[in-house]
Order: sequence, then C-alpha cells, then structure tokens
Amino acid sequence: LLLLIVSMLTLGSALDNSGALALIVAKVSPLLSTVQPIVALALVYTLTSILTELVTNNAVAVLLAPIAAGVAIQLGLDPRPFVVAVMFGASASFATPIGYQTNTLVYNAGGYRFTDFLRIGIPMNIITGAATVLLIPLIWPLVP
Repeated sequence: LLLLIVSMLTLGSALDNSGALALIVAKVSPLLSTVQPIVALALVYTLTSILTELVTNNAVAVLLAPIAAGVAIQLGLDPRPFVVAVMFGASASFATPIGYQTNTLVYNAGGYRFTDFLRIGIPMNIITGAATVLLIPLIWPLVP
C-alpha cells in the first residue's frame, strides 16, 4: 500500500511536470464552464466515486486532486471544495470489493459475492454523494 501511494505521488508529479495536467484541465474546464458550480462539484465527486470503485482509492485521490483543483481555478472557483469532494469521493467506496482495502479483505472471508457489494453499495454511494455535495459548500464556499 505504501509503495502504491508513493508510486501515485510520483505519477501525479509526472502529470504536472509533463504538462499533461494542464492539458487535462484545459480540455475539461470548457465543458464545466456552462454548468452551475454545484453541478461541477457533483460531477467531480461522481467521477471520483466511479473511478474509486475500479481502482484503489489512494490512486484516484492522488491523480484527481490536482485535476479538480486546476479545473476549479480555471472556472474562477475556490479549489478547496473540489479537493475535499475528491477526498470524500475516493473514501466512499462501497459498491465493489476492489476500491478499498477493507472491502477486499472481507470479500472472501465473509463469503460475499460481487453483487452483494453492488446491491448495498450503490445506494450507499448515492446517499453519501448527495450529502457530501450538499454539505461541502456550506463549510467551504465554492466562490472565493
């Protein structure tokens, strides 16, 4: 796990130094410039949540945090709520046994099936996502 985190930090740094991060931000920002800031926040959270179900949460957080911050700055919004949305989205991995280490540990030991995670996890992801997107702007305003 520690090796994975260090590797993802290195990859995040490489994205920044190579200019790939700026390119991603430049491509995504125009798409989000036409929506309300809360919708942009919800889309960042949703993307993070979906990716964290497929890849480990640490990798998703390290890769998407600078992208989310860059997009927020490009849109003239405070980057903090967007980074917080990435952190919450990456931590709320309920729908698969892949995205979070504890899910993987209990998958075999508990005799669970993949569909068990989907059946319980998808509603949990939706509830957590809605609460997160509604509460983040109350603590960290979207407009600087």
